[in-house]
Amino acid sequence: MTEQEVRRYLRQMKEEDSEQAFHGFYNLCYDRLFRIACYYLKREEWAQEVVLDVFMKLWEQRQNLPLLDNIEDYCFVVTKNTALNYLAKEERHPFCMTDQLPEPSAQTCSPEESLIGEELFARYVKALDRLPERCREVFVRVREEKQSYAQVAEALGISVKTVDAQLQKAIGRLREELMPDTTDYTD
Repeated sequence: MTEQEVRRYLRQMKEEDSEQAFHGFYNLCYDRLFRIACYYLKREEWAQEVVLDVFMKLWEQRQNLPLLDNIEDYCFVVTKNTALNYLAKEERHPFCMTDQLPEPSAQTCSPEESLIGEELFARYVKALDRLPERCREVFVRVREEKQSYAQVAEALGISVKTVDAQLQKAIGRLREELMPDTTDYTD
């Protein structure tokens, strides 16, 4: 998602109440917001509901969106909060049987560990969005959707070697963006 494209869509949504601009904004941002929702909810059907709710909120707030300094972070936070609220609502759902609930893990994360995990995930999503489109598509299909190289090659009309090359390129770029910069530390 490029900042210029997003700003153009937001401006059109605000000034013209343009549903066409909203559709462009939706198409540009849907995959990213869906990945964020899936991270928190672990269920695709819930994530789809949450993302649709988020886009409804964004449409309702279209007059204020162009005024935000960082729309990318705002969308991340809105999606995260909507997902967590949805999860809390589902946990209170009266049809949930207690014998279906997962056992609490013996080792729970501290708030600090949770925050670090969320920050790392936010950086991962941003880094993934910065990848070239084909590179990102190959990475998501292989690593997140667990498709084989052959399945990806067939679906995208490319060779298995190209799938491997694109995946390696994606991993290299993600590693560069996500690894801490050790040059900042002094002995």
